[in-house]
Order: sequence, then C-alpha cells, then structure tokens
Amino acid sequence: MQLPKSLVEGYRRFLRDRHLPEKGRYLQLAELGQAPTAMVIACCDARLDVSAIFDAEPSALFIMRNVANLVPPYEPEGRYHGTSAAIEYAAMVLKVPHIILLGHSRCGGVRAYREQIRDKADEQGFIGRWLALLDDAKVAENDVAVYGQEIAFELASIRSSFAHLESFPFIRKREERGMLALHGLHFDIGSGRLIGLDTASSRFVEL
Repeated sequence: MQLPKSLVEGYRRFLRDRHLPEKGRYLQLAELGQAPTAMVIACCDARLDVSAIFDAEPSALFIMRNVANLVPPYEPEGRYHGTSAAIEYAAMVLKVPHIILLGHSRCGGVRAYREQIRDKADEQGFIGRWLALLDDAKVAENDVAVYGQEIAFELASIRSSFAHLESFPFIRKREERGMLALHGLHFDIGSGRLIGLDTASSRFVEL
C-alpha cells in the first residue's frame, strides 16, 4: 500500500516552500544538533498541533506525545518507560529550562477513563493499564464551577501528571537549583484558549 497522496503532496510543498528557502538553516540544525527552549508532553490526538499552538520554529520544542498526555510516577525498577526516558533525556542531556504538560479539550483518553468506556478485558490491555495512571486524579470544585465537569477532569489529569513529574529526583533537583520550571497548560481546540496552572493558588488561569 502506497503512502497517501495527500502526504506525498504535502512533503513536496514542504520541500519547495519551507526547506529550500531555509536550506542553510536546516543544514545548521543538522550539524549543530538541537537546543530546545522547552519539552512539551502532549497528547497523541491528531487535532493537536503543538508547534502551531506556540508558533514554534524547528528545534524549539522537544515534544513527547502519548495517550492523554500522562506522566507516570518515578519507577526505576520498570522495564520500558518511553515517557520517562524522554523526560530524562530532555532534563539531563538537553537540559531544557522548561517542561510543559499540555492537555486539551475533548480528550478521548480522559473521557474514556472518566466515563469508563472499557470492559474488563480492556483493563488488561495497553490502554487500560496506561489510563489507570488517572486513578489519583482529583477534580477541583473550583475547576468544575469555572470550566465545567469535562474540562475540570482534564485539568485534574494535568495536576496528577504534574505531581508525578515532580516525583523524579533529577526533576526536583533541577527545580530546587532554579535550572528547570514546570508548567501545566490546557488548550481548548475550538476556541483556541490556553490556560495555565498557577502553582501559587493551585488554580488554572488565563495566560
């Protein structure tokens, strides 16, 4: 089966309209490597274009995507931890000064967990076990009052992953030394609104 025609045509437009006019810059990126401004942990949802949201240039963002933009707690005894490995690489090798947890509206993973759209067989599958990370997510009454039940649970998932992220010793150490800042953001796909977690008040507010 061939690659979809729309993707082939899109690649050709990219070469013509972006890569060729900025060829020197791309060569420089290839030779010098990456030095991203931030790591973004985002959802796999195809509607979420992380670079477009921040109007970011190539190499500006180190992006890790998974179902429901979740972060597992620190578990050094585990075997395969793609998200944890990406976090370690961003913090310890690339030494990014910012890590952003980016949730979004109408998140299918969060909705599946909230509405328990899975049977007992699914609980033993990859998705069911992954979404179990939301077991400790606690919905804030203020979030429900301001944003509604659905978004409030999406915000609770961000808070949960924020706490899990801080369970990594090397993350805490870099935070304490002022070398790393953590951010929790939520993007509304329909309106384009971006709100952020104010750690002082523990509330999500307009940027």
